[in-house]
Amino acid sequence: MQGITKTFGGVRALRGVSFDIHAGQTYHLLGENGSGKSTLIKIISGAQPPDSGVIEVRGVAHQALDALSALEAGIETVYQDLSLFPNLSVAENVALTAQLVSARGQLARPLSWSKLREVAATALERVGLPITPAFLDAPVETLPIAVRQLIAIARGIVSRASLVIMDEPTAALTQREVENLLAIIASLQQEGVSVLFVSHKLDEVFRIGGQVIVLRDGSKVADGPLSEFTPSSVAYQMTGKTLEETHYRTAAPSQEPLLEVSGLTRAGAFENVTFTLHRGEVLGITGLLDSGRNELAHALSGVRPADSGQIRLAGTAAELHTPRDGIRLGIGYVPEDRLAEGLFLDKPIRENIMVSILKRLTRGPRLDYARATADTTQLSKDLQVATPSVMLPVGALSGGNQQKVMVARWLAIGPKVLILHGPTAGVDVGSKDALYRIMQNLAAQGLGVLLISDDLPELLMNSDRIGVMHRGQLTRIAPVAELSEASLTAELLEVVPVGPAPQVGGAV
Repeated sequence: MQGITKTFGGVRALRGVSFDIHAGQTYHLLGENGSGKSTLIKIISGAQPPDSGVIEVRGVAHQALDALSALEAGIETVYQDLSLFPNLSVAENVALTAQLVSARGQLARPLSWSKLREVAATALERVGLPITPAFLDAPVETLPIAVRQLIAIARGIVSRASLVIMDEPTAALTQREVENLLAIIASLQQEGVSVLFVSHKLDEVFRIGGQVIVLRDGSKVADGPLSEFTPSSVAYQMTGKTLEETHYRTAAPSQEPLLEVSGLTRAGAFENVTFTLHRGEVLGITGLLDSGRNELAHALSGVRPADSGQIRLAGTAAELHTPRDGIRLGIGYVPEDRLAEGLFLDKPIRENIMVSILKRLTRGPRLDYARATADTTQLSKDLQVATPSVMLPVGALSGGNQQKVMVARWLAIGPKVLILHGPTAGVDVGSKDALYRIMQNLAAQGLGVLLISDDLPELLMNSDRIGVMHRGQLTRIAPVAELSEASLTAELLEVVPVGPAPQVGGAV
């Protein structure tokens, strides 16, 4: 990449970026949201042309690549938004591209369905997914976000690529899947394949090793071997300021019960889940992909209700059958996948926030847009959403600011409980810091915060207690002071009990 520039509507996204990628090496492309990483990836993969600069592949210079020529050159990309076809099967999503490339993008010959399934099975097995006929034929839209993430990775490594670009590949993965992915990256290197790895999780970056390229405000500000950097120095290069790792949770919660869950069960998802969330408490919940943590979040927010059990909110029995029930009771839910489950990307920030309070803003048959603009503008300011106007489409914001908009939507209802499901997935270190401080301020105001995450440092820095789920069971809850990242990792991977198990039928 030589002198790559790109401008969108007068905003300079890339400013003369240059770097080399050598065979069989891993490179980490780092930077805050809005630094130009995604634009650069799209230029390399042929999704967008640069305004100027040269892309040289195996000694051949190009002014730009298109998607097909990039694939033919051996450049495979796993995008942050996955870019899967939700109505197609797993096998079609994984292996269809390879046959299209071999036919120059045309369906000029009948597809070989047996070959497609064979190729898909090989790639799926490599990333640790099932290869049963039922799974191969399953529509992607019916699968959890973490499974879809692995399917996208399988598609990226299905062919004999020379360069695999992975944009936030571990954002939705739990520890077990991350370990498998790191092994895949190591095997790709041994095969001579280059990897361009984009992540905001610096611990993973330093575990993988290799080279680093840091962008800030569209310019390359640092590059070189990771061995010459520390996590702190990389964070400084990304943000231009020093960010000290801290334990964000400092205030002690009230002992007053706020959300009491007893014997909550949904067939095939979780069973007999019992716990108490106190007023002003941040309670962390973690678990592997099949642990039931995702389904528990859906049940507590009314997205997919439980079959049995009891939920009490501020001492009163709470019936949660729909998200409308959650809103009425004061339960806000920031979902795991903000792009597919949370935001209306082409709509303004105002509409994305006000959608939770439409009834309050209705004056007869009309919406009070003046009040909606005033209220959502104030919420945006309170959460420091970086935007000149709430009329800007939310899709134009960085990942961190999009997440702040999601939080603002639920603060608008005046919640008693806020469920944050993977709140910093795909968010840079600076925005993480801002979101953590928002979370702590909300708890200090008396909200109960349920933090569901597989980011163990995030849980340890922000929670009062952490609960671990395994195969639908909440195996225990323990104070953060009794836990460490090592003990939680061991328990997640091996299910080693550390501390007392909750008593069945009683509050934990």
